[in-house]
This record gives sequence, C-alpha cells and structure tokens, in this order.
Amino acid sequence: MSVDGLGNPLRLRLTGGERHDITQAIPLLDGLVFEHVLADRGYDADAFIEFIVSHQAVPVIPPKANRLVPTSMTPGAIVNAIWSSVS
Repeated sequence: MSVDGLGNPLRLRLTGGERHDITQAIPLLDGLVFEHVLADRGYDADAFIEFIVSHQAVPVIPPKANRLVPTSMTPGAIVNAIWSSVS
C-alpha cells in the first residue's frame, strides 16, 4: 500500500502470501510524485532504492543485516528524514 504524508491510502496491490511485498513496490510508486519513501527493511533492495533516487526522492529504508554495501540510513537519519517530511 502506498499512502500520502498523512497516512491516507493512495494505492493498494495484493499479492499471494508466498510472494515478497517488494515485487509490487515499484508499481505502487510508478507515476506518483514523492519526496521521501518510508519502508521497512524488507524493501532494502538496490533496484528499488535506485528507482527512488532516480525520481529525486530520499529512500528512508533501514538496511538489512546482511547488506554488503552499507547505506547512509542510520536510525538517526531515518528519524530526521521522517520529521523533515512532516514539518
């Protein structure tokens, strides 16, 4: 599900229980205008992050524990990104 800054639903895509949610991440955002994308670590994938950055937006996604290349998303950076988008 994609939502706006106030939590109002914009789009919803259902998948089977055996499919990963990230398979629908780009279709959920495609065509929308956004400044930040807030997601849990299940969405920490290079292709998805590149999609977000290519739209001049900031990915606010904590890194997976097994990520080989570190990201700049420390807990403090995540909190700052969230607060900057609502203020």
